[in-house]
Amino acid sequence: MLPTTPHQLPQSPIYQKAMEIFNLSRSISTYLIDDLAPLNEEGAENSHIYFTGDIVQQSVSLVPEILKAESQTFSEEKYKYAASVSRLTNSLYKNCERLETSNSNGKEFISILRHELKKFRKLQRNWMLTL
Repeated sequence: MLPTTPHQLPQSPIYQKAMEIFNLSRSISTYLIDDLAPLNEEGAENSHIYFTGDIVQQSVSLVPEILKAESQTFSEEKYKYAASVSRLTNSLYKNCERLETSNSNGKEFISILRHELKKFRKLQRNWMLTL
């Protein structure tokens, strides 16, 4: 028997897309770390390696913020968490742009994540209207 959740929150399209973005960003980060981890000729680390961790952290934070926004009773609180989702999405998109400038074989996978983020933004606009 499958456990049920109140209000069927995990079934919402924005929740599902946020989970997809999390899984995709984690996979991309794991792939890019292998390319970006070696030190350069001067012995310094690649500065783009930090953005791989940032995309994972920001994508991890999307789901709880969505759930918090949907579980609030007052619209002011809902919009506070919805604004947080917007900020996380924008930061995630900017970090993807930064990673595309990295010297890595896996940077073409970043465009896939950016495409999914564009889909997420469309869902997010509709979701914010329903809050």
